Amino acid sequence: MTDTPDSDVAPPRGGRAVVQVTPNPVTEPNQEVTITGHCGGGTGLQAVYAGLTENQVLEDVTIIDAGPDRFEAKAKLRHGIGHGAGPVVVDCGGELGSTILVTRVKHR
Repeated sequence: MTDTPDSDVAPPRGGRAVVQVTPNPVTEPNQEVTITGHCGGGTGLQAVYAGLTENQVLEDVTIIDAGPDRFEAKAKLRHGIGHGAGPVVVDCGGELGSTILVTRVKHR
């Protein structure tokens, strides 16, 4: 056994989409973020979810390019979000991807 992951092993089917959110961390109220990535064999970007409850962290999500080889979406941090971290999940039509969005927002 080695201490490094085997780079030849692909993620399991259903979890092969790759997603990145920039900027990360988010530091301003209502700040716009860009969500990019690829669908890892999925049909194209269908939806972006940011949070585990009905109170999503991101709002006004707009898919600019659905991919599937490269996707891009824009969204804004929902009003009232402060310090924390949570998941951003993309549904790419048969493949999902996730990352963590960090928020460090000071409300004035």
